Amino acid sequence: MSAARRIGLIGYGAIARALLQSSKDAPWTVVGILRRSTSAAAPQGLPRCQSLHELLALNPEIIVECAGHEALRTLGPRVLAAGIDLLVASTGALADQAIEESLRSAAAQRGSRALLIAGAVGGLDALGAARHAGLAEVRYIGRKPPVAWRGTAAEQSVDLVKISGSAAMIFDGTARQAALRFPQNANVAAAIALAGVGFDRTRVLLFADPSISENLHRIEAQGAFGKFHMELSGIALPDNPKTSRLTVGSLARALAYPSELIAFA
Repeated sequence: MSAARRIGLIGYGAIARALLQSSKDAPWTVVGILRRSTSAAAPQGLPRCQSLHELLALNPEIIVECAGHEALRTLGPRVLAAGIDLLVASTGALADQAIEESLRSAAAQRGSRALLIAGAVGGLDALGAARHAGLAEVRYIGRKPPVAWRGTAAEQSVDLVKISGSAAMIFDGTARQAALRFPQNANVAAAIALAGVGFDRTRVLLFADPSISENLHRIEAQGAFGKFHMELSGIALPDNPKTSRLTVGSLARALAYPSELIAFA
């Protein structure tokens, strides 16, 4: 696929705004934004669409979803059914088998593609290679400051305001469970699962850590291929502590080099 030039955006939250800010000298043009009427105003001169039909009428070559699991569930299949490729930021939504199946079905009907990004981590190419060479176990450990877990299910088990000293574990389970329980915080776990041994065999541990100010990611893998671990410390977006700046960079790189993207469906 040649480099995408006409881009449509679904959502206008922190990720979409940061992506727009990084697109000044990029090899693409955003032609319109589909967003909720209550969200921040779109940049002057950029069409704000009230429906997916309006966005599709602007003839985007690819549409970027950066609006969350529900948006991917309701709008993703319609984008693919229109024959338009979809770049997915909310990778964690694919832990929902109904969403996965609807995207695959819509893409198969029209020959379009649902494309995935690595997001806030790296090393997924090594995981993919290890899967073919003998990958037995994958573990992801995610640590974020308490503020990044506010408004999530973590508040049911930890007092994020009073936490101090050592990190508090807020989750220990599979990548599928993590992605569905923490839709705003576990897209990384989903990307790792998809690259490696799958949602149900990837173990995920999540921590609220008052001693850090960045989002820390660690991947551990072993099998017949050998073993490796990778750590990454990501600075969060200024207006969304749940999301690392690298996620925006991952989207920007995907749009600049679409031939390197991973096709999920």
